[in-house]
Amino acid sequence: MSSRSLDAVSEQAIDWMVALNASKPDAALLQRLNHWLQQDATHQQAWDRLQQRLGRPRAALQALEQHAPGAARQALLTPTHSRREVLGALAGAGLFGGALWAGWRSDAGQNWLADLHTGNGERRGFTLADGSRLNLNSASAVNLYFDASQRLLVLRRGEMLIQVARDPQRPLRVRTAQGQVQALGTRFLVSQEAEATRVVVLEHSVRASLADGHWQDLQQGQAALLYSDRIERLGGEQQQRGAWLHGRLEVLDEPLQVVIDALRPYHRGYLRLAPAVRNLRVQGVFPLDDPQQALAALAETLPISIAHYGPWLTLIGAKGQV
Repeated sequence: MSSRSLDAVSEQAIDWMVALNASKPDAALLQRLNHWLQQDATHQQAWDRLQQRLGRPRAALQALEQHAPGAARQALLTPTHSRREVLGALAGAGLFGGALWAGWRSDAGQNWLADLHTGNGERRGFTLADGSRLNLNSASAVNLYFDASQRLLVLRRGEMLIQVARDPQRPLRVRTAQGQVQALGTRFLVSQEAEATRVVVLEHSVRASLADGHWQDLQQGQAALLYSDRIERLGGEQQQRGAWLHGRLEVLDEPLQVVIDALRPYHRGYLRLAPAVRNLRVQGVFPLDDPQQALAALAETLPISIAHYGPWLTLIGAKGQV
């Protein structure tokens, strides 16, 4: 969205977004939205632009619309260049109450306001102030704290890969929900997962540590999961996890659940995986930028069935049971 007045199609996309987040969407609403998207190519383009701008901050929009009807639409129509400006505009308009502020402080709201972020299906590279090169996978968010005494990145969501510029006076640190990774001059991957932080060292070494002071050094080719109470070394090959940088998902004997989780940030709509097939073992290379092709390839090699209900719902289950 630009700072100029929005065109009619973009405003229609905003109306649809507000309607989806105002309450739990039913089948009739999803069918009407799908019909609107298919009416004209410009509708889908406007919808995709809006999704990219938002990074899908559903909790924040829901809080806005439920506690101040019309506020979400006003926020999306506001001609701003940054998410922090949107937040400031809303605060200035007196739209923040206690419950509403809680919605903005949720993970989704904070990800929307992160210093660096990517939307669903988007990968981006950044050159940081110190010369380090940071790449973010789809649906990821990072806050930066760089000053004369420190280089700190806080990974709020998703996955990052960084090539660290050397600075012995300011070791670069990456902080996550479970702990911290520190390096002097190296290349490594950090992923914020549901219950743990995954660290994969691609070059040189890093030091992984927890809040209780426990730490371990990881060398090139090594990987670990950081839990709140322990660091668990990982065996087997892990370096292929950085293939997303080139738009690929490379899988070496992983559960289907892991594969679907990796595809979710690139897939439009909701992916539901039946418990009965979550642990099927998968091996292969799949295109991240074409999740439908990846799902079709999985259906060809595994005993699963995949059913699509418009662009919003995909069900994956045992063959013949979906």
